[in-house]
Amino acid sequence: MAVILGVVLAGGLARRMGGGDKSLQMLAGRPILDRILERFRPQVDGVILNANGDAARFARWNLPVAGDAIPDYAGPLAGVLAGLAWAKQNRPDVSDIVTVPGDGPFLPRDLVARMVAARDKAGADLACAVSAGQAYPVVGLWPVRLHDDLRRAMVDEDIRKVDRWTARHKLVQVEFAAQPVDPFFNANTPDDIAEAERLLAQLGDAA
Repeated sequence: MAVILGVVLAGGLARRMGGGDKSLQMLAGRPILDRILERFRPQVDGVILNANGDAARFARWNLPVAGDAIPDYAGPLAGVLAGLAWAKQNRPDVSDIVTVPGDGPFLPRDLVARMVAARDKAGADLACAVSAGQAYPVVGLWPVRLHDDLRRAMVDEDIRKVDRWTARHKLVQVEFAAQPVDPFFNANTPDDIAEAERLLAQLGDAA
């Protein structure tokens, strides 16, 4: 049986938000990270954050923080590698990690179960999420056994794009309904925060 570690990718530069951490932006009175963890935690066997810089800013959540092993903000693939490396070193019982972005407040509550089921049914190595015809490579299921392969690709071949690396392995895409709200909505800008607040109000208790 798969033992899954959840990894919230909170290590981006948030340029479109004017700097700072997107996961710490307030949404209807609560940090976005609160909303992510509320949905994500019940689905996994532990959660860590992938973030760079001073980890103290996340202290209130009392979660392990793993920085990128690849320098200079090498993108989300570096966050995946950091999650795999942390699992390999600290949780030898973990078979896979599931990564989610730190700016997605509407994660599906059945994300992990559906990703694992689809991956196993297809006999695939990896799974990623799709909604409304758009793939979200960073909403992904990654086996810890591919850590060394990914590290070689990033360090020796300078690969940075997620789909360049996943193309080497069998990947299954898992479709999620985009209604009543797209579960992979990203709060990238102040306007997105306003739209997310509108959606939360619309969803009411269902949020």
